[in-house]
Amino acid sequence: MTSDYFERLWQAVTAGDEYAAGDVVVSALGAGVDAESVLLDVVGAVQRKVGQEWAANRLTVAQEHAATAINDRVLAGFGYALPRPREHRGRITVACVDGEWHAMPARLLAEVLKLRGFQVDYLGAQVPAPHLVAHLHRTGPDAVALSASLATRLPAAHATITACQAAATPVIAGGAAFGHDGRFARLLGADAWAPDARAAADLLTAPLPRPRAGHQPLDDLPHLADQEYTLVTRTSGQLVKAVLTGLEDRVPAMRRYTERQRQHTAEDIAHIVEYLTVSLYVGDEDLFTAFLTWTAEILSARQVPAGSLLPALELLRGELHDFPRSQAMLDAARTRLSGIVG
Repeated sequence: MTSDYFERLWQAVTAGDEYAAGDVVVSALGAGVDAESVLLDVVGAVQRKVGQEWAANRLTVAQEHAATAINDRVLAGFGYALPRPREHRGRITVACVDGEWHAMPARLLAEVLKLRGFQVDYLGAQVPAPHLVAHLHRTGPDAVALSASLATRLPAAHATITACQAAATPVIAGGAAFGHDGRFARLLGADAWAPDARAAADLLTAPLPRPRAGHQPLDDLPHLADQEYTLVTRTSGQLVKAVLTGLEDRVPAMRRYTERQRQHTAEDIAHIVEYLTVSLYVGDEDLFTAFLTWTAEILSARQVPAGSLLPALELLRGELHDFPRSQAMLDAARTRLSGIVG
């Protein structure tokens, strides 16, 4: 029953028609489609397609931003099209990890929880841990629902989870950053994990287990004792500069790059270094390899040779010759990429 509304909303957001998008939601609700399905199977599904189409280079960045903004405005008016639900369950704080700007998954969860009778404090994108903890002390919620879409936010997520638990508030984690199976939510000590908003709302109908007393971040990640994550993170700026200089020597055509092209190349290298550091943090080389594989797919969709990633990885490996975990991750990624681009 939702497929027709999905198609209509997709046409509206890609056409940039905010009014038509709002009409689709009102029409679906008026036709008797339950509100949760409109949220997740229409608005949420369209938002996922927006991301997929951008990755496939069938939507520009500007089109993706415009479509997301329209969906966000549709959600902002969603509650006004329905009778106010009766609050009969607990209080939940919903927030994105500090540095996380992809707020739509958290926004969808907040709306679902309201429909199910929870009192919800939706704090939005990029919430610093100290501000979140201050809110917890002031409001005393039953749980925090913490959202992160980008894996590079995992160190911040870990600090936030630990801080919330120290404030005696359990944390349910969700979002792509925590892995499709929730492996990083468990690794970082979250009290629960859910793959989507429905599952999260189901879990929150019963009290979450109380946080562990005296828990420290290093308890979750003993491999951090080797200091490799800390040292590589501290030198990340130098690594980007060194790799960029090395690429100019290896690829003479780069010397003719415009300043804008150089900036984009430096940003790409910075992303590689950033994903390497977060992979060191969680001790998972598959995370780094998966990022490089995804990056190769994005480049190929934009007619940029994915093989251009290999010399960057080789140069980065040379810079990190004293770091065994980094070298192992770079070797695994190079092997996988060589199989793809070869």
